Amino acid sequence: MLEFKNVSVRFRGTGSLLAVDDVTLSLPKGSRTAIIGETGSGKSVLLLAALRLLPEGAVVSGSVCLDGEDLLHVGKKRLQHIRGGVISYIPQGGGASMNPLLKIGFQVGEPLIVHRQKTKKEAMAESVRLLRRFNLHDEDRVAHDYPHALSGGMRQRVMIAMGMAAGPSILFADEPTKGLDQRRIELVEESLQQLKNETLLCVTHDMGFAGRISDAICVMYAAQQVELGTSKEILEDPLHPYTQDMLAAMPENGMVYHGKVGALSHAEYIGGEGGCRYRDRCLYCSGKCQEKPPFAVVGNRKVRCWRYVAEN
Repeated sequence: MLEFKNVSVRFRGTGSLLAVDDVTLSLPKGSRTAIIGETGSGKSVLLLAALRLLPEGAVVSGSVCLDGEDLLHVGKKRLQHIRGGVISYIPQGGGASMNPLLKIGFQVGEPLIVHRQKTKKEAMAESVRLLRRFNLHDEDRVAHDYPHALSGGMRQRVMIAMGMAAGPSILFADEPTKGLDQRRIELVEESLQQLKNETLLCVTHDMGFAGRISDAICVMYAAQQVELGTSKEILEDPLHPYTQDMLAAMPENGMVYHGKVGALSHAEYIGGEGGCRYRDRCLYCSGKCQEKPPFAVVGNRKVRCWRYVAEN
């Protein structure tokens, strides 16, 4: 079990501006959770905070507990073991973060050398097996290629194989389909569906992709969670006005945006102030929305909206 409890992230020099504001999220073993929301909503920052990969200017509060152990306070040696060995992180960028000077087989097998004490020969053999798992074709040749020889979709699948190399129980995937065309998105989707007992936490902008690879969705807006529930509930019957507007604006739904058009104000990102952060875009805005809404329980899910607080 991985559990985020009241996690907030602030960067020094930004005053009271929060990149992540009081996020609580539970990931049971073997679960598949997607975090969706527009750029700047805090999705990727949340993942990096859990692994303590943010720059020194970041101030993180709350807790990220792995089977009761708070990752925000474990020692460096223990943290190095957890990174890659227990929790693996796949960065965004279509495999652009791969080292262009190292062969693919070595990069895929390196976690085995670091975390499982395998020899280079053993790691290379295992990397070929992993590449076969993700259907790269002619995997022996691919293992001896350099990253520039592969397409963006192939590199992204190599990144997933690299993330799975040391047998982690939890996989963080940060925008795994960013910049890819539909066919390559399908290949990445197929790769993620190869996961068995691993827990997946995937950040994405793609609502359709999120629905296909997850069983739960967390919607973030302006650094806050605004809706949390099963993928089926959220995609078929969204509650929060922001989630409703996102779905309505999808091409397959007519690309119709029902909310108000306007830039975000600075106040919308101030922790504890400014009321509902979607109020200036929301068609349902009322006087109550000048106050900050709680993350209320509605049936089997949660939503941050005064409309549902009043009903309950």
